[in-house]
Amino acid sequence: MENLQAVKQRFGIIGNDIQLNRAIEKAVRVAPTDISVLVTGESGVGKESIPKIIHQLSHRKHAKYIAVNCGAIPEGTIDSELFGHEKGAFTGATQTRKGYFEVADGGTIFLDEVGELPLTTQVRLLRVLENGEFIKVGSSQVQKTNVRIVAATNVNMQEAINKNKFREDLYYRLSTIEISLPPLRERGEDIHLLFRKFASDFAQKNRFPAIRLDDNAAKMLLGYRFPGNIRQLKNIAEQVSIMEENRLISAEILSNYLPSYSPNLPAIVGGSNNNQHDFATERDIMYKILFDMRNDINDLKKLTLDLMQTGSIKEVKEENSHLIQRIYEDQEQLHHDIEVVPIPKTESTSTYDFAETIEEDESLSLQDKEIEMIKKSLEKNNGKRKLAAKELGISERTLYRKIKQYEL
Repeated sequence: MENLQAVKQRFGIIGNDIQLNRAIEKAVRVAPTDISVLVTGESGVGKESIPKIIHQLSHRKHAKYIAVNCGAIPEGTIDSELFGHEKGAFTGATQTRKGYFEVADGGTIFLDEVGELPLTTQVRLLRVLENGEFIKVGSSQVQKTNVRIVAATNVNMQEAINKNKFREDLYYRLSTIEISLPPLRERGEDIHLLFRKFASDFAQKNRFPAIRLDDNAAKMLLGYRFPGNIRQLKNIAEQVSIMEENRLISAEILSNYLPSYSPNLPAIVGGSNNNQHDFATERDIMYKILFDMRNDINDLKKLTLDLMQTGSIKEVKEENSHLIQRIYEDQEQLHHDIEVVPIPKTESTSTYDFAETIEEDESLSLQDKEIEMIKKSLEKNNGKRKLAAKELGISERTLYRKIKQYEL
């Protein structure tokens, strides 16, 4: 089995996040087999890298590798694209045509956005997975193919099954092994590594100096949620590279390229997968936002107490203006639903008053509510931590830490 770093270098994968490493390790381990693989993750997280790894490290590497975007092919022609058609099968079919499953015989087919397949096509695909058989459109002759299928989706498959948009039997056939890629917002320092890589590549291609982020801009980048994931990050790096004359980018400049910049809001407020977070009530959602607020307030409290003996409140507020602003933004999200003790904004506020306000945050302790939400989610998902973490909008590592912390 190839070394993890060697695989990353070979396939141009940047990052050291533990969830990313786990996904690559699973791809490497499953590659020598012929079992089907389902790659899951939000749009733009780089799901297309996994099937390439699987194909190139398999015994099929010298045969065809075909990537098919199922969501980009019209419903009326997708059967013809995948399985081929006979001459005269439909208007415009002027000659017999081979489909991808016939062309890729002996190789690998990557079905991207497999959740978008029509139900009729799903039935045909299920037959290929079960016994390698398919029939061209307009034909009655059964043909055989020997292909390895790797599929990918950003759709919540369980929800699609419940709504009768995806066949449950096909889902289990496709997901013999499921590999999940984390969203960019959960990859920590990988965000800055990727930004530097994209900026450097773009600069080399266009023959000008690469842009760099100052410390505040780097922190801002790490705080952004990136609903468009890696694809959006690359777009931002290229935009800034083109538009800014100064090669050192400040947080003020960077903020102009981050749409709706709000680093502290949890996944349930923004992003493309809100429907995955099935909380029982809006109240639970408000509590989740408060969890994040509490963390920021506690950070601010610690910094304040460190500076109280030597600095004025003005210095404290200047030192932590970005953090304070984040707390204000979250309070504006909540003030119609939950009563939150406000943080005074006036310059005349004394050090004693400011610290006292922060101390009052202890009365907002939500530990019991947090424990209750975790218990409910684990119970609902039959103890499966991965599904519970996805529902709660936190990483699996964070959930594991919480379970250990609260002895659940």
